[in-house]
Amino acid sequence: MPEGPELHLASLYVNKMCAGVVFTGPVRKSEVSKSPDVPFACEAYLVTAASRGKEVKLTLTPMKSDDSKKGVKEGHADQPMDVVFRFGMSGYFRFTAEDELPKHAHLRFHSRETPSRVLSFVDARRFGSWQPNGTWQPDRGPCVMFEYGRFREKIASHLSDRAFDKPICEVLLNQKYFNGIGNYLRAEILFRLNIPPFVSARTVLEDVFDKKAAVQDDLTDTKTSDGTKQKLEVTRETGDLLRLCHTVPLEVVNLGGKGYDPQKSDYSGFKAWLQCYYVDGMKSIRDHNGRTMWFKGDPGPMAPKDSKAPKTKKRAKKEDDHDYTEKKKVANSRSVRSKKTVTKTPKKEKDSGSADPVCRKVKAPQLGKGSAARKRKTSSAESAAGPQRRSERVTRQNSK
Repeated sequence: MPEGPELHLASLYVNKMCAGVVFTGPVRKSEVSKSPDVPFACEAYLVTAASRGKEVKLTLTPMKSDDSKKGVKEGHADQPMDVVFRFGMSGYFRFTAEDELPKHAHLRFHSRETPSRVLSFVDARRFGSWQPNGTWQPDRGPCVMFEYGRFREKIASHLSDRAFDKPICEVLLNQKYFNGIGNYLRAEILFRLNIPPFVSARTVLEDVFDKKAAVQDDLTDTKTSDGTKQKLEVTRETGDLLRLCHTVPLEVVNLGGKGYDPQKSDYSGFKAWLQCYYVDGMKSIRDHNGRTMWFKGDPGPMAPKDSKAPKTKKRAKKEDDHDYTEKKKVANSRSVRSKKTVTKTPKKEKDSGSADPVCRKVKAPQLGKGSAARKRKTSSAESAAGPQRRSERVTRQNSK
């Protein structure tokens, strides 16, 4: 699932590819999508993007005409519109020529040039969504990457909430407090701090704030230069859970994320960066919400009872997440047919082997024994019925 770094990289991708590109006409939605229509049409407009945690906002801005006397065409927008996207499991943006439109392009913005190009929101699984005239979801907390101060303040002021009664690994996925953190980020953050995933979130976070306060008190009492104080504070924060919720996602952004540009699926840099998630030698179990947690060592006292490690999938499949072409579909159908052919071949060999005289000699007695058994069963039934029939005849004669 795309997490905060991927959505931020998606916004950077849109701004890079659509810079100076003029779009036109209505925003088109695919017939199979259940998301709402985007009621926006304009003869000329620009597209820009911004991200916040696990959301991306596209802003569609109409361009003013040079001819001030010329009014806006009927049915066309004259005010900007924000469309807020949530990527679900597999959403991403792609900018292509019109005749190279991706198969699962569910929302499309067409450029005014000839030949036309299209900015598409692509989502094979259709778990993603968009909201016309949308705003950032109010239930989501500040972005861990770009609203770090507000993010820390919200955690500190809500530690008494029942949400923090849960294990730290599950709280890290709560977007009300950790907007932008997802499955791979929580594994990497907890691994670096050597924190068991299934310990109380409140215990971990109270320790964070207690240590932070102690460091600040030491800095206040220490008679050193400002430079020395700053250095001590940064050193202490390297073991701070909330600090890593901010810096680890930014590391992924600096890597270029998981292959964003979506037209190029090169995950080698991201794989080399991972230390825990899907790494050989690490353990994995499902948390109380059914999400797979990767970790090292003891899971902690709040681990689900009788929890089993999920079956691991080959990472090679993840590298092909953006390949939804007909070529791939044909290749898959061919592989299925080849598997069926392989399974049928041994059966033919077995049938051909039955023509051997030895096999016929083995099978014939089995059939004979079966038929003889049926005959014996019938004859025994008839013989058992014989005395009864004779007694019935004697009874009838006596009655006459």
